Amino acid sequence: MKKLENKVAVVTGASKGIGAAIAKHFAAEGAKVVVNYASSKEGADKVVKAITDNGGIAIAVQADVSKEADVTRLFAEASNAFGSLDILVNNAVAQGYAPIEQISEADFHQSFNVNVLGPILTIQSALKAFGDKGGNIINISSGASKYPLPGASLYSATKAALDAFTVALSKELGAKNVRINSVLPGATETEGATSAGVTAGSDYEKMFIANTPLGRRGQRADIAKAVVFLASDDAAWITGEQISVSGGMYGF
Repeated sequence: MKKLENKVAVVTGASKGIGAAIAKHFAAEGAKVVVNYASSKEGADKVVKAITDNGGIAIAVQADVSKEADVTRLFAEASNAFGSLDILVNNAVAQGYAPIEQISEADFHQSFNVNVLGPILTIQSALKAFGDKGGNIINISSGASKYPLPGASLYSATKAALDAFTVALSKELGAKNVRINSVLPGATETEGATSAGVTAGSDYEKMFIANTPLGRRGQRADIAKAVVFLASDDAAWITGEQISVSGGMYGF
């Protein structure tokens, strides 16, 4: 039997990168997947097609997770399509990098609205959808929450806040049979990393590899497989944890 057979999952920010990999791995393990996207309908549709071409079940739903009305609609469409909900993955992210002198009020609100308010809103909706049976929440954080880098102060602060929510909510929601954990990726090959300057052969990439005991950058599948584990019954006794998936770079 597949690890997520007959489960229903919402994955936010799943039109590309780590979110897309998570959605595909979930479907391969038997889950019905809601592929959320904010603006890239084309990307989300490609993810859904990749899933359905391989015999999986998925739909794409547009929603800006920083907007309550959008989140309410996202979960309503998930319910209309699949009935119940078992898993929420908070992967949508605003990744702005800048030195402190260049961070604007708009930058602050964009980052915290997507990276912190977004998970609050999705968790609130997910709890209603989980019902009495409980459910499972995985927050995609970052190793930068523990080891911030220059120019990433705002991003790191949002991820540290997300980790704090994870720990607090594990104590708050355990009695409702809801597990919640954070996954903290290390240097992983994604579009976001590329836009931040971590490209193949760059000084940044060389630095990350030099500081990673396993001697390579992470792949999206490395993160997705860890999320599948946390979403499955194999992790039934795990909650409130911040799990580094970084090739040893972030050994807290």
